[in-house]
Amino acid sequence: MKKQAEKAPGGRQAAYTTRNRAAILRAAQNVLAEIGPAATIEQIADYSQVSPTTIYKYFKNKEVLFAEALSQIWVEWVAWSYNGVPEGESLEAVIDVARKLFWIKQTHPLFAKILHNTLQNPDFVIKAVQSSGERIFRNLAKTGELASKDFDIRLNLYANALAGILIAVHVNNEMSPTEADQALAIAFRLFDVSEARAKKLVSRKLIFP
Repeated sequence: MKKQAEKAPGGRQAAYTTRNRAAILRAAQNVLAEIGPAATIEQIADYSQVSPTTIYKYFKNKEVLFAEALSQIWVEWVAWSYNGVPEGESLEAVIDVARKLFWIKQTHPLFAKILHNTLQNPDFVIKAVQSSGERIFRNLAKTGELASKDFDIRLNLYANALAGILIAVHVNNEMSPTEADQALAIAFRLFDVSEARAKKLVSRKLIFP
């Protein structure tokens, strides 16, 4: 009993820290959606109802906070999008996840607003696709679903292409989700997916969780 009593304060402190960080991250996501990356620490503090000093206690600076907030909502969305299917299980699943990004205004309004404000600089999306997608795409290349020659170059080109499509959909409103599907089919030609197969894959009915 004595040992448990000794551990309790540390456990409470850890839980307190976790709750505070989570609350600040959620506040940062809302600020990214409403104001964008130009928002100040003071605006984030006002939204989260804590002092700027408290924010700096958990995050080195605004850029680190926004990067983690954006990464968190991206990871949560990816998990939702796969809906229990193992990531990268098939090319069909990977393409379906990419296509669902075109519909986030309907499924995830907050995430859509964040993308609208942050895609002015597409570096995050490009890096997210390259980092989180590398293992998945490389596995598909090993099974012959995607071309493996010059893999890194192809992945970089695809990440930039996807970012461009998302900008057209969520920033410039130049593409509808259906038109974005067609553009995605072209992007997958970078991995030597045949035109016929790419068109067939982006024509499949999407199933939303």
